[in-house]
Amino acid sequence: MPTTAALNVQTAQPDFAAVKQRQQGAWSSGDYAIVGTTLQIVGEQLCEALDLRAGSRVLDVAAGNGNATLAAARRWCDVTSTDYVPALLKRGRERAAAEHLTIEFREADAEALPFADASYDVVLSTFGVMFTPDQDKAASELARVCRSGGKIGLASWTPQGFIGQLFKTIGKHVAPPAGVKSPALWGTPARLDEMFGDQASDIVAEPRMFVFRYRSPDHWLDVFKSYYGPMLKAFAALDEIGQAALRRDLLTLLGEFDHSDDGTVVVHSEYLEAVISKR
Repeated sequence: MPTTAALNVQTAQPDFAAVKQRQQGAWSSGDYAIVGTTLQIVGEQLCEALDLRAGSRVLDVAAGNGNATLAAARRWCDVTSTDYVPALLKRGRERAAAEHLTIEFREADAEALPFADASYDVVLSTFGVMFTPDQDKAASELARVCRSGGKIGLASWTPQGFIGQLFKTIGKHVAPPAGVKSPALWGTPARLDEMFGDQASDIVAEPRMFVFRYRSPDHWLDVFKSYYGPMLKAFAALDEIGQAALRRDLLTLLGEFDHSDDGTVVVHSEYLEAVISKR
């Protein structure tokens, strides 16, 4: 398993504002909700791991199209759903309206949450806050708005899992921002302890498996490069030869993780489910 040191090579201090602007553009491109909706089970499982209680004040950070948001609201919690991509919040609102769920949706930056200290009983994020460029600032914000005795729940892709390796593969073709820590660090217990240990009475982190299911390898690739912003942007940055090389590498990676024996895609992708109890 890669260590924190191996994944975190220090360089000059990056321009976090510029990186964030580019990231926001990437996640606003395509239509992440097409991919995000398939991950609903992760939000449900995280809410169960948190042992959510009806009436709890819950904040979903970098909520995307609202998987964990909806899961918490289905458990009669008072939920606020935030993201910095308005189009994704719109999708969350549509889903909430379809289920007649009362949820507050607010545009917000995970590194500067517009809420008072200790405002929430539970703060959670599924595959969202892990992509913030300033990880320490984002972690500090999650802890700040969570009350003493409350919980922070996270689902983050691991470095060795499929999505962690997907970003590593993309990085071989389109260089990631210099000096920015790998998002997959959130999927390691060591990094969670670095970010939250001083403010946590307990951190329980367990590896879990999400299964991507698609009609075929070509179907998976078509969906991801059409709707998954980071991959869409990667292909757009390459010429025809570069795109062909990236396509080959991605399909090779898919084959390494694919458990299907019938031509469809059944890819096991590891993530880390963490429940952090705030002091």
